Amino acid sequence: MTRGRIGVDLGGTKTEAVLLAPDGGVPMRERLATPPDYAGTITAVAKLVGRIDAACDARPPVGIGTPGAWVESSRSMKNCNSTWLNGKPLLDDLIEVLGERVRIENDANCFALSEALDGAARDAHVVFGVILGTGVGGGIVVDGRLLKGPNAVAGEWGHTPLPYLRADPYTRSEEGTMGDRPCYCGRQNCVETFLSGKGLAETHRQLTGERLAADEIDPHAPSVDLYVTMLSRALAQIVNVLDPDTIVLGGGLSNLDHLAERVSERLGRYGFTHEGETTVVVAEHGDSSGVLGAARLWPNRSG
Repeated sequence: MTRGRIGVDLGGTKTEAVLLAPDGGVPMRERLATPPDYAGTITAVAKLVGRIDAACDARPPVGIGTPGAWVESSRSMKNCNSTWLNGKPLLDDLIEVLGERVRIENDANCFALSEALDGAARDAHVVFGVILGTGVGGGIVVDGRLLKGPNAVAGEWGHTPLPYLRADPYTRSEEGTMGDRPCYCGRQNCVETFLSGKGLAETHRQLTGERLAADEIDPHAPSVDLYVTMLSRALAQIVNVLDPDTIVLGGGLSNLDHLAERVSERLGRYGFTHEGETTVVVAEHGDSSGVLGAARLWPNRSG
């Protein structure tokens, strides 16, 4: 029998499940295309967990990383960019299918937890984990423990306004190349609308007329340089409020050329004060951080 913990990540285009062994190894990994509906999501999770159960001849505890947040008082999900999950009793339905061995947490929180416990921020006191991908999320870990808050929105900087938006010369041109951007949350000009993959692609289109996906844009293009500046301004606000020891960048856009170094250099231009004591690093576990953090919602069982 293989002992361990199962982690499941519902974010992105793929739903992924892993078995995390007590020694930190990952002896099993399964993936399915993420279904664009609620019933399909429940079925996909059950199928992935069932495969791992069968392979290890056991029923390990299951941690699930979700877009959005679970609201205990209403027993439902909120703030999910996978909007079909909003208002749904996701945890209760997963417990119905998999049993009482299920815990769920925001996927950015899972990412931050993974990197704080044994990743790029393993020695840090206060960690701010950043997801830059399909959406923009964040998580806060203090002394190895997640900070969630009474509203379950701690770290959700992606749905705050982009600071100093009108300070960019591009937003003041006669052509209006950088107009207001609506967000799925119902507000305008959220950080996510500029710093997600779609946000970068839209900035590039507005500046150049080219319609390219974020990963197709020349890393030396002015739109990418503007992206770095916007990211630095937004993170400077986090430093002003939280003053973390380490900021960990994750998600697909964290792979931009020398992004951590470029952001670290620019933070001081926009914060109240910055002596370079906050370290900006790229996630050690890459795309696996979220799913590994989901497994770590349960304590290690090595016996």
